[in-house]
Amino acid sequence: MTDDANAEQDKARRFRDAALPYLDDVYTLARYLMRNAADAEDAVQECYLRALRHFDSYRGPAMKPWLLTILRNVCNAEFARRGKQEIPARIPADDNAANDSAAEDLPLWQEHAASAETALLRQEDGIAIRRLVADLPQQFREAIVLREVNELSYDEIAKLAGVPVGTVMSRLARARAMLRAAWHGAAGATPATPPKTTPEAAS
Repeated sequence: MTDDANAEQDKARRFRDAALPYLDDVYTLARYLMRNAADAEDAVQECYLRALRHFDSYRGPAMKPWLLTILRNVCNAEFARRGKQEIPARIPADDNAANDSAAEDLPLWQEHAASAETALLRQEDGIAIRRLVADLPQQFREAIVLREVNELSYDEIAKLAGVPVGTVMSRLARARAMLRAAWHGAAGATPATPPKTTPEAAS
């Protein structure tokens, strides 16, 4: 085996070790942005292919925000290709992958990517709440998923979305208010507290 082949194998191994722990997080964001499981899977694979190509030059930020930024750029590119403008925010200049051509289809993972059921979405009434989150306008949907599911900091979300931290905080506050109002509207109640962890408690 040549030195180049050994180097590529080592790069792939290091990439898998660093990036695969965040596969569920990437898929979760893709699922909410694309609103379609098949499109989300395609976006995740393209994200990981781009990340692998640029892994040698990766110097930060942390791996998860880096992957989510690339994923978001992939979704931007797909909506632009379709002639849609659902994700209007700028593409960060440091992605280094915005104009890349399609890469070779590599077996980057074996198991099927499953949604990360964490924070807000990990509860018995998660299906109903996921539906409410999916119905939010894009910028609020993105903010709440990045914060409550992907558990990014305000600063990380601001850098990813290319907006001030104050804008992130405002979007999160509005997203939570819209979710609370939608939940209580669906439940036929108007209490001042967020939904509980069981459907019975929220009825």
